[in-house]
Amino acid sequence: MSSTHFGYKSVEESEKASHVKGVFDSVAPKYDLMNDLMSMGLHRLWKAYTVMVANLHEGDQVLDIAGGTGDLARAFAKKVGASGRVVHTDINEAMLRCGRERLEDAGLLLPTLVCDAEKLPFASNQFNLVSVAFGLRNMTHKELALAEMNRVLKPGGRLLVLEFSKVAKPLEKAYDWYSFKVLPKLGELVAGDAASYQYLAESIRMHPSQEELKSLMKANGFGHVDYHNLTGGLVALHVGIKC
Repeated sequence: MSSTHFGYKSVEESEKASHVKGVFDSVAPKYDLMNDLMSMGLHRLWKAYTVMVANLHEGDQVLDIAGGTGDLARAFAKKVGASGRVVHTDINEAMLRCGRERLEDAGLLLPTLVCDAEKLPFASNQFNLVSVAFGLRNMTHKELALAEMNRVLKPGGRLLVLEFSKVAKPLEKAYDWYSFKVLPKLGELVAGDAASYQYLAESIRMHPSQEELKSLMKANGFGHVDYHNLTGGLVALHVGIKC
């Protein structure tokens, strides 16, 4: 059997999804609070920038993958209006439930679906935009997920991947200290779970760099790919256009 990484650990490919599920089942109730604390609120700016780059129009069809607690889905829904559609998905039911409740509290009833990004249950050439924020690094076969995202996009449609990336050299030492010393402690104090935030720090280091992800997207059907470094490369927004 083939193995893959779960943070710094090696696990069977068939087991990774269940390990990731355990992490997000654990962190779901405190996910939004922890995002605010560990990014010092910056995740809101990164997502706002993503919405701006998305440049959605009334009537657009959008698929939000790994949509979690629904921040992007809510913002996208305002842009596409009543004639458009935003489908809010996640592989983790606990995260999706939190997101659905938040969307309902905001007066939004969006199509919500538990699904695996590596096997999307949608017809080809259907969406103007597909987004995945802070979810790609947790996927076992990133190339399969990217190929599926490409498949469901209309020709000329765009994929936005917002993800932690390779930070600029001068920030590396401080970022490592914060990631491996502060984050797990914060997770233990606030969410009662240090291990999941240790995994978070490790999974970021195992994720492809900006240029590696650009190449991977091009290899899976995207004719043009560009990326925007945010906060010194702490996060990158990759934009791919389907041929």
